[in-house]
Amino acid sequence: MSVDTRGSLLRIATAGSVDDGKSTLVGRLLHDTKNILVDQLEAIERVSQARGLDSADLALLTDGLRAEREQGITIDVAYRYFATPARNFILADCPGHVQYTRNTVTGASTADALIILVDVEHGIVEQTRRHLAVAALLGVPHLIVALNKIDLVPDAEQRFAQLTTDLHELADQFGVLALQTIPISALRGDNVAEKSPNTPWYEGPSLLEWLETLPDSAELTRSEDFAFPVQTVLRPQSAAVDPALVDYRGYAGQIASGTVRVGDTVSVQPAGRRTTVEAIDLAGQPLDGAVAGQSVTLRLSDQIDITRGDLISGVEAGAEPSQSVEAVVCWLDEKPLHEGQRVLLKHTTRVVRGIVGSIDGRLNLDSLSAESVDSFGLNDIGRITVRVADPIFATGYTRSHTLGSFLLIDPQTGRTQAAGMIQDDSVETPGVLGSLKAENGDWRI
Repeated sequence: MSVDTRGSLLRIATAGSVDDGKSTLVGRLLHDTKNILVDQLEAIERVSQARGLDSADLALLTDGLRAEREQGITIDVAYRYFATPARNFILADCPGHVQYTRNTVTGASTADALIILVDVEHGIVEQTRRHLAVAALLGVPHLIVALNKIDLVPDAEQRFAQLTTDLHELADQFGVLALQTIPISALRGDNVAEKSPNTPWYEGPSLLEWLETLPDSAELTRSEDFAFPVQTVLRPQSAAVDPALVDYRGYAGQIASGTVRVGDTVSVQPAGRRTTVEAIDLAGQPLDGAVAGQSVTLRLSDQIDITRGDLISGVEAGAEPSQSVEAVVCWLDEKPLHEGQRVLLKHTTRVVRGIVGSIDGRLNLDSLSAESVDSFGLNDIGRITVRVADPIFATGYTRSHTLGSFLLIDPQTGRTQAAGMIQDDSVETPGVLGSLKAENGDWRI
């Protein structure tokens, strides 16, 4: 079924190992879609000539930090905006070095599509498996593997076919349901913006053609149950001079999922009260309804004690109070995680104190088997249990990405330590991440 994407916005992230060509691919996309200013291109050409290169190094378009240019690697997530006649794009070029995997998690966490680059000469490496695991963990809707440098291998068709088979087998193990492979040369532009005559054996679309037809995740988010984490309570100080504002009490925040209309019955947690949406305000203007992604103010028909971190949701949202959370996490801190460690858990707009009750298993990315460990190191992926001092109102990540995800924060430094996805054992999730727990060296699924 074709999807009309004209004028819509697609959020893309790139990932891959070092020197797989991510930044060159991003530069090629910007160049071939004519989204580079003349002075930008001239500056890049000057730097490239100073380095003794025969042509412009398009990777310099995204490696904007001085340290990145000097080292020749991507360190920070670089965001670029571009457009074609078909749709608009926001692209996050993520680092490939294993040291900066946490930046890749950040860039991919809000992506509608993730492009993983694989150097066809090197094939599938540890970072490829790690990025596939991250994609599965974050529930990225669309996954594309761009097999780069296809022009450098002698039997390109056979190499592409073999890597495609291997990647689909790996994706099945992680529970990735849909994966597209495309042979490209980011340096020459083969199959990036347009189909290339240099790969006549490839019958699929170019990378840009594929991206232009993908549905974004907005409709999926709006179809979920209504969830509205409260960011702040509004009691205008001008009420003293404007009698109309004397009784104004609004609850401001961003709609995380679903839709809401005036007159809807909603549930307020942790108060456990039901009430009715009396009004919806957006920048001072009344609305009849609002959808996921909009930042609005809700006014309710009943006076309820509500504060930052509380949750206003649909009565069927299914968020239950919990003081023990089982989750799969990606550990992002150089300081290791141990059982009994004290943390802050940030769930939507709510931050609560917690303690790591148990470390239940770590994913071995080489064997895709379980390891029983007593600590996590940087970039480890595994399952833990966290006990919290005050209840959070959560669902499984497969049901709601917003209510099923959280961050762990170091209570002393404020540093983000982990991204976590709450497991829902009542929902069967395919792949080794579905129920991550070590039992006799095997994954319990």
